[in-house]
Amino acid sequence: MDEKEKHPEALKYVRADRISTGDKAKKVEEEEVCVIEEAPLTIEVEGLDSYTLLSAPLDKRALAVGFLFGEGIIERIEDITSLNECEDDSNTIRIHLKDDISRTAGSGRNLMIVSSCGACGSENLRERIDALPKAGDSLTIDAGILPSVYNKMRQEQTLFKKCGGTHAAALFDKRGKIISCAEDTGRHNALDKTIGKCLLAGISTAGLGVALTSRLSLEMVSRCARAGIELIAAVSAPTSLAIEVAEKCNITLCAFVRETRATVFCHPGRVSGKSD
Repeated sequence: MDEKEKHPEALKYVRADRISTGDKAKKVEEEEVCVIEEAPLTIEVEGLDSYTLLSAPLDKRALAVGFLFGEGIIERIEDITSLNECEDDSNTIRIHLKDDISRTAGSGRNLMIVSSCGACGSENLRERIDALPKAGDSLTIDAGILPSVYNKMRQEQTLFKKCGGTHAAALFDKRGKIISCAEDTGRHNALDKTIGKCLLAGISTAGLGVALTSRLSLEMVSRCARAGIELIAAVSAPTSLAIEVAEKCNITLCAFVRETRATVFCHPGRVSGKSD
């Protein structure tokens, strides 16, 4: 298959001019550049609300499920009775929930949630934090697993290799095996997708670790807490609130992960050679 034919719904080739910022005499070169598509995905939940996300148009069903789970609107895949792509609009997912699901779930959110959004627009933030569950204590890993997980995840980042415009999230077990991986324009979406894939496949996320290509914010940690994820690893920095919530929820938080080092902010006992 020609390289341009891979992921046609998620990639676009555009014309651009390459200029020199050093040698003023160097001629402008016209080139064709691969960029990631960013499109609205509307999730319509019957009897509740609709939510519009800006995302890469891949793994739409997984994103819809992962988003509803991450927002606390559903607790398990069985809460969904039907999940269908709209026949007239492939960028709309229609979902029916069980009759006993609260019709006030998810209220207090803005209806337009963009790829850079975190907890923006949320009301009663402290109540949301206090309601988050604590993770279990089933996961321990060797510190050397972290760089190997990132190496494996990079192999899965086919979109990033072509355009460099995506984040990724990968769930892994205590041996460093990748259980689920997803890419998206937004870090929250990438995490929702990889969790959503597990929910759709009937795979439990409890007791797993997750590797992220982004910084760590409250919303990333809260999604992991709901999923029972015990260890979060990121290549970038955490916020103070992310550390606070990870500490409260019994989640090991590793940031600045590199080939030879990582910084563990809380619950280091899950990483071999560390102790609380």
